[in-house]
Amino acid sequence: METLQNQFVSLKQAQARLALENAAAKNKALAAAAAAIDRDRKNILAANARDVEKARAGGMKESLVDRLLLNDQRVDGIIEGIDVVVRQEDPIGRVKTGWTLPNGLVVEQVTVPMGVAAIIYESRPNVTADCAALAYKAGCSILLRGSSSALESNKALVASIKSGLEAGGGVAEAVALAESGSRDEVDEILSARGWIDVVLPRGGKDLIRRVVQNARIPVIETGEGNCHIYVEPSADMHRAVEIIANAKLQKPGACNAVETVLVHRAALAALMPALAHKLAGKAELRCDAESKAAIEEAAGCCGAEPRRGGSEGPPEAGRSEGEASPCCIIKDATEEDWATEFLDFVLAVKTVGSCDEAIAHINRYGTRHSEAILTGDLEAARQFRAGVDAACVYVNASTRFTDGGVFGFGAELGISTQKFHTRGPMGLEALTTYKYLVSGTGQARE
Repeated sequence: METLQNQFVSLKQAQARLALENAAAKNKALAAAAAAIDRDRKNILAANARDVEKARAGGMKESLVDRLLLNDQRVDGIIEGIDVVVRQEDPIGRVKTGWTLPNGLVVEQVTVPMGVAAIIYESRPNVTADCAALAYKAGCSILLRGSSSALESNKALVASIKSGLEAGGGVAEAVALAESGSRDEVDEILSARGWIDVVLPRGGKDLIRRVVQNARIPVIETGEGNCHIYVEPSADMHRAVEIIANAKLQKPGACNAVETVLVHRAALAALMPALAHKLAGKAELRCDAESKAAIEEAAGCCGAEPRRGGSEGPPEAGRSEGEASPCCIIKDATEEDWATEFLDFVLAVKTVGSCDEAIAHINRYGTRHSEAILTGDLEAARQFRAGVDAACVYVNASTRFTDGGVFGFGAELGISTQKFHTRGPMGLEALTTYKYLVSGTGQARE
């Protein structure tokens, strides 16, 4: 069986060379990599089309196909992401702090590359370019292990990136792709003590759980996003409906899409009919009894008398027993729904009696990713911010903004949901550590 050992050795050697490169050299190589992706755009899109065709033939749902899909606009986004990384300040060699000891020794804490990184991820081929660029700028070599569903896309992208790095005088061997498609690759990466300094899983909960439970090397846990929006009675309800719709519909397969809306009991009548109308034909609601009743009591979410057996609702679904609205698919929520990252046009709705109850629900079922409160009450906003345990906490905004590009990082390695070293969208700093440089004039310890 072919193993990754040769790649481990090559990446280790390449990282030692890359660590000596200055900012100008790294930026020149990355700019050439971006140019190569632009030059090879036609081949990259053709490779992606083969992956998409295979995914659809295999029954992949469209919200996940969208995560896999590349087009000219998305390739432009990949190139712009690399350009932003190039324009950012080099994170290496920065003196974080320093001081002089009583004996005259000068101590400086200076940023250095993490070393050799590996990322294990699903679908999204843009992750391939994003992570390669961030790692390179941070002085790290990187092993990319994408899913088999994006293998052709990843091969094309990595070939372009390596070609560009070489053309730009860079260290092309600092980027490698595990491309056999075998699950044995994952086990080999997770056991690569002495070769891989850190591994990042980026994908669904099964992938993340497998990596965390089996890794013998350090892990930065990322990914799963069971995100919530809590609506207070003081919120602007028109704005709340628009924010919730954006957080659910704009890209339902993203880890920062909202999965559950928590509604204060006093806000049900004002919010639920309008929300059901907004999501009609676009998303399925899974409501608890009180939120479902608030829609039923509004005489139809379209403002008309209820009509049973209508054809409105998500086009891919027909009416089924238990629907309460003539306008949208509404089903009874289950306990399982509160803990589910749907990654689809499905939204759970639960009634709560207070901000404290909303916080307790989020901290029980959430994945410490992105949570939001919609409110006009400053005290409620303060309480929510202080009480919710998550990497990103929003007030009166969509959860969809949790993204390295949106935060100004150009690209991201993923969204860290853990609490040590790094948290939230991960940019260049996430792949750095530090060492102490100590300068003396002949001091010896007595």
